[in-house]
Amino acid sequence: MVKFKKTLSNWLNARHILIIQNEEDFAQKGTYKFTYAKIIFFSFLLFLLVFALSFYLVQTVLDQWFDPRYAQRQNRQDLVTLSLSLDSLVQELESRDNYISNIKSILQGEVEEESITEPVASVPSQKEGIGEMEKVDSAFQAAFEGGGGDLLLSGNIDDVELRQMYFFPPITGYISAPFDPKNNHYGIDIVTKKDEPVKAIADGTVIFTGWTQADGNVIALQHRENIISIYKHNATLTRKTGDVVTAGDILAIVGNTGELTSGPHLHVELWYNGSSVNPEEFISF
Repeated sequence: MVKFKKTLSNWLNARHILIIQNEEDFAQKGTYKFTYAKIIFFSFLLFLLVFALSFYLVQTVLDQWFDPRYAQRQNRQDLVTLSLSLDSLVQELESRDNYISNIKSILQGEVEEESITEPVASVPSQKEGIGEMEKVDSAFQAAFEGGGGDLLLSGNIDDVELRQMYFFPPITGYISAPFDPKNNHYGIDIVTKKDEPVKAIADGTVIFTGWTQADGNVIALQHRENIISIYKHNATLTRKTGDVVTAGDILAIVGNTGELTSGPHLHVELWYNGSSVNPEEFISF
C-alpha cells in the first residue's frame, strides 16, 4: 500500500516538458513544463467553472427558453404587482372622492350643527335663499380655519414643496387688499379692468360653483397635494362643478358681484392642508 502511494505521488509530481516543433524543419516553437497533478488541478477548476456556468444558464436563459412554467410564473408575478398597484390607486381615488364629497357637503350646507345653526340641505340658487348661502360660505371658511379636521387627506406637504410648484397668475392688476387672516380676509383683492378673464392657477378639478350674498359668484378648484384655490366676486362663471381644467384655462369673468365689493376686482384665496396661505408668496401677480 505504501509502495502504491509512493508510486502515485511520484507519477503526479513527475515533471514533464511538452515541446512543440515545426513539422517541416523541426524548429522549436515552444516548450511547456507540467505535472499530472497540475493538469488534474486545473481540469477540476475548469469543471467547476463549466458546472457553475451551466447551472446559471439552466436557472435563467435556458429556463426561459425550455420551461413552459416559467412564463406562467412571470405572468402570475406581473398580475400580483398590477393588482397591488390597482388596489393602491383605488384607495387613493376613494380618498380623494371622499375629500371632494366632504368639501361639497360643506359648501352645500350639509354640515354638523356645531358648524352651522341651521343646516342647509342643498345649494340654493341666487333667487332661493341667498341668506342661507351666506351661512354656507361662512361654514366653509370656518372649516378651513380649524385645519380641515377629517375632511382632509392624511398626507401632508411641507412649505418647501409648495414653493417649488409653479402657479399661473389668475389675472394681472394691482393688489388693493392684502392677505389678513386676523381680520377674516383669507385671500387678496386684485383690482383690474371689468370683464377681464379669470384663469386657473394650476391644473385641477372644479369642486364648487355657486353664489353667496357677500361674495357673489364663487368658483373653487381642487389641485394636487391638497391645494384648493377660490375665486370670488365674478361677474359670470364659465365652468361648472366637475370640470377638469388646466393652468391658464378661463374660469370666470371679473365682476363686482356680492356685498363685500366696491368695484370690479378678484378676490383669490389659496389653501393647502386645511390652512389659508398668502397667495402673494407663491404667485407672481
